[in-house]
Order: sequence, then structure tokens, then C-alpha cells
Amino acid sequence: MLLTLGMLTVAACGSDDDDASDDDTSATDAPTDEPAEPADEPADEPAAEPAEEPADSEPAEEPAEEPDMEPVTITYLASQNWVLDSEQELAEMFEAETGITVDYQIIPADQYFTVLQTKLEAGGDGIDIFGGQSGKTDIQLQLGVEENAVPLTDQEWVSRMDPLSLEQVTLDDTVYGLTIWDTVGGSWVIVYNKAIFEANGLDIPTTYADLAAACTTLQDAGVTPIYEPSADGWHHVLWFPELGPVYEQNSPGLYDALNANEVKMADDPSMEEALTQLNELYANNCFGDNTLSDEFANTEASMASGDFAMTVNRLGLPAQIETADPSASADDYGFFLMPLADNQIWNVNPAAPSKFIYSGSENIDAAKAYFEFLARPENLQFVLDNEAQFVLLNFDGTEAELTEAQQAFVDAYPDQGTVLQTAVNYVNPQWIEMGQDIVAMFTGAMSPTAVLESIDARRAEMAGAAGDPAWE
Repeated sequence: MLLTLGMLTVAACGSDDDDASDDDTSATDAPTDEPAEPADEPADEPAAEPAEEPADSEPAEEPAEEPDMEPVTITYLASQNWVLDSEQELAEMFEAETGITVDYQIIPADQYFTVLQTKLEAGGDGIDIFGGQSGKTDIQLQLGVEENAVPLTDQEWVSRMDPLSLEQVTLDDTVYGLTIWDTVGGSWVIVYNKAIFEANGLDIPTTYADLAAACTTLQDAGVTPIYEPSADGWHHVLWFPELGPVYEQNSPGLYDALNANEVKMADDPSMEEALTQLNELYANNCFGDNTLSDEFANTEASMASGDFAMTVNRLGLPAQIETADPSASADDYGFFLMPLADNQIWNVNPAAPSKFIYSGSENIDAAKAYFEFLARPENLQFVLDNEAQFVLLNFDGTEAELTEAQQAFVDAYPDQGTVLQTAVNYVNPQWIEMGQDIVAMFTGAMSPTAVLESIDARRAEMAGAAGDPAWE
């Protein structure tokens, strides 16, 4: 396994086996038709009258050497953090079983969709599988799955995938993608260090005022309140669209009105309030001095150090911290919701990083075999057991246990709502651009209202390109 800057490659020699799911790996190394063995001479032929050979008989040939067979390699293009360590391990098992190699080409998140679009416009450029965020708008407008992806409706694993997740990779009753992710326990929430909170007499914040006050207390104690890794271009965006349920609560029918182009985001007071409060957190140095250069990959180490009290992450982060630094215990951490705009509704997103088979691939059967392999119940359980960030999986047949802190979080927030980027069209495809706008807000180049106006303008542009009648 080779690691290169901007790209991770898993590659080894395999065989050209069209029947990728065959368990008999020895068959993949042999020619389809073996040469016939020479016929045996009759056992009782008299020595004086040997059997005559036909006049045109050729000397018996030695069995032909097995021809060199072109290895099958399926190339998977994906964004950073979408390919799990457990999947890479499964890919090695898949290769051992089938002889098919999976070549992962990992692109930095802020460059991924540009690279993907360039390759798709160039006729696929060697892609067999490509990654993308699920969501009906995303897969239609950003990924163009009706043209670029292979229909997967007839695959066995479709019946076992969570219906809400399945809906987000489906258009006109045709399934185009495979999503293996924790779409419930994978909600983005605030993970906090319970010992730091206790030492400073802090309770879980339930309002923005509570959070701001906690940040001040922590700063006075010499602790940076929040680890916010903004350098990757995507993480700091979570503070805005993940709070969609509270926007909808404060303005009932907002999601439908936005999709019908009856209102603008720039006109919504809750959205402006949330961005204003996020900007205040940055201005008040709640994210520390290095937030614009801090990276998501350093989250576990940063939280284990005790230098930070909180970060936005998922319910599996404590286990990841303990794995990365055994001196830290997963039991040291708890969870609460991001309370911008005084939110107290659990933000749930049935969409997640997903895999699609490129319609122009020369290895469609091999790619389908890979999907089938990943979706086997025992392999899904392997993912759940070996990915500390996952608490649950969006497939039937896996078993998971919640920790005391995870169960406490579930019990504390009975109300759930779907996040903005999945419920509202033309939001998720502009994630990186929203990140750029928010950084511009942090640095004083844009106001919260200007950020919302910029999002509205991009929504209108995408809707126009899609021929959305609500924008005509």
C-alpha cells in the first residue's frame, strides 16, 4: 500500500476475471480451454504389429504455457476522508478472493469536484468508480448520474440498505449509488471534554449565550474553547447548514418555500443570526489563533492534548481519540448540539459519501462485484467494528452497542430534523464555495448577509442550469 501526497493507492497484480465474485481464485489464473492430452495407446496391442500413426499425424505437443493475462484494476476516484481504513483492508481481501485490484485515487476535498468534472467531461479518463455526496439534487446536478452512472436497482444489497439513505441515491425509481456510512450516529455535534468542563464549573450549553459564556470561562483558564479545523475548506461550513432544523422550526414551511423559489436565504432571520454568531465565535478567538490553518486530520491529537475543550465531530470521535492516543479515554468525552440560533433539534442527514460506477467503465462487472463484496453482512460488520467514528451503519443486519455518553445524547435530544443541505436544493453542491464565503466573513471581506446572498446567487445559477421551473 502506497501513500502519496494527494493520492492513496492500493495496487497489486491481479487476474482478468470477468466473474469477479467467484470464490475459486485458482480459476482466475488458468486459461479457459486447456489443450487436449495426447490419446493413450491401446494397452494390449501386439508388439510385432504396432499401431500405425495417420500419415498427417503431428508429434504430440507439450501443454501450452498459460498466457500472460492482463490484470483487472478498478480505479476509484474519491475525495479526502471518504475512503475508510476498513474499506482499504476489505479491498485487499477482495483482491485475494477475486484477483481484482482496487486503485484508490484520493483528491483533496477542495479540488475533488473540479477534478471529477474534468475527468467526466473527458470521457471518464480511466474512472471505474467515483465518489460523491448523495442527495437527490447533488446526484442529478453535480454528478449527472442519469448519464454518468450505472443503474444498480437490481443489486441484492439494495433491499438491505436504509430506505432514507437509499432515497438519496435514487432518481425516478432507479438506484445509482451505494452508501455505507453512519447516517444517524454520524450526525455532526459538539464533542466536549467532560473533565475540562467539570474543572471549570461548566454545564452543557443549550443556547448561544451559554456557549459564548463557556468560551470566555475556558479562555480565562488558558484553554482554547473549540478546535475548528478550517484549512480543509469544508469543516467550518458545518456550523451553518447542519442547523437547518432550527431554521425550519422558526419559519415553518421554509424548506418547501426555498425549493419553490418563494423566499431567499438572505431574507431568513435565523440563518443570518446563526452566521452572525459563528462570526462572533471567530472574532472572539474561540477557535484559537490557528483555525484557518488547523486541519481536520489533527482532530484526535488536538483533543487528546487537553489544549481544546470542544470540537464539531461525530459520536464516534471519543473512540478515535483513544485509539490515536491511549493515554486518553473515550469515557472522558460527551456530546451536545451546536446551539447557534439556540438550536436544540438533533440534525440528521440521511445523505453521505457514496460510490457510483461510471457508465463508461470497461470494468462494470468487476465494479459491481466490489460493491457486492463491500455490502455483504459480514463485511459491513467489519466496517462497523473497525471504524471508531461509526456508531451505527445504514444497513440491516449489523450489531452495535452505544456507550453511556452516546446513549445520554440520544436520550437528551428526542426531536430530530433533516439538515438544510439535504432538504433544500442547490445547497450541498456549493459546499466548498460556502466555505470560501465564510472564511471571507471571518476575515472581514463579507458580512453574514452577503454570505447568504452569495449562496442565493449560486442556487439560482444551478437552478437555471437544471431548467428548474421554479426559477423560470
